[in-house]
Amino acid sequence: MSDSTQELYDMFPLEDKSDFLHAYIYLKYLDHFAHHALEGSGLPSKGPPGELHEDLDEMLKGILREIGDAAPDTATSVYHAKVVKLKDAIQFVTQKHDLSLITPETVVPYKMAKDIILKNPDSIALGECACRGGSPTPCHPMDVCLFIGDPVASFLIEQNPKFRQITQEEAVSIIEAEHKRGHIQTAFFKKDLGRRFYCLCNCCGCCCMGVRMWNILGGTVPILTPSGYLAHVGDYCNGCGECLEYCQFNAISLDESGQVAVIDSVKCMGCGVCEDMCPVTAITLERDPSKGEPLDLAELTSQ
Repeated sequence: MSDSTQELYDMFPLEDKSDFLHAYIYLKYLDHFAHHALEGSGLPSKGPPGELHEDLDEMLKGILREIGDAAPDTATSVYHAKVVKLKDAIQFVTQKHDLSLITPETVVPYKMAKDIILKNPDSIALGECACRGGSPTPCHPMDVCLFIGDPVASFLIEQNPKFRQITQEEAVSIIEAEHKRGHIQTAFFKKDLGRRFYCLCNCCGCCCMGVRMWNILGGTVPILTPSGYLAHVGDYCNGCGECLEYCQFNAISLDESGQVAVIDSVKCMGCGVCEDMCPVTAITLERDPSKGEPLDLAELTSQ
């Protein structure tokens, strides 16, 4: 067993050792996992990323069935994500010390996987977004998926050829560039990866399966949770429509006159893209209790 595989195994306490195999297969064959997820959801896929032993294929399908069965309720969900503002996303890739936070459910409203445990937070694996990789018409660049902290990052760097090690400075540049493209930042949590945060991805409404399914299902399945903020349109809005183009959740429209942007408070996930894209700074994000609390590491560690 390689060092990174041993460390991944050691991450799990005795009562959760059965999760190790799930984690190993998921991380090693992320592209195959995404293909089956797209296929199972009825979404377009460019096809299998290559040959895989039929037993491994069946195990990946079993992992997806487990995720799907657990998804309808926050009490049972095993795989989910929280939308984060740009500044909060950057905090994940700029930590200088190990971090262990028991995250309140007001921040991450799930029972099974919600905490922040970062070991060696400067260990970052960058790789191809499995959702973009499986899309017939993917957004570019492809390498926008960030796995942060060991042993997960080291395992991917060693075991998955689509991932490589990068610095914290490079990670910040990637996040900022993706945000400027209008893509949102999401923090992913998984029960079978230590019941905690493990990945920060840069998502779009055309490729990201989480965002796509959220929009298709109208938010009825709690696979995503909002950032804790809500967008508000101010008096300076001139109805240019720039924000409509970039909203990944279809939460913005123009009023009947076509002169002012209107925010759908139910659909808005508080990602902050519209705020940063508005050419006349007419949109601001404000804290909103109905959207939970932000995943702000600095704020959480100070409490």
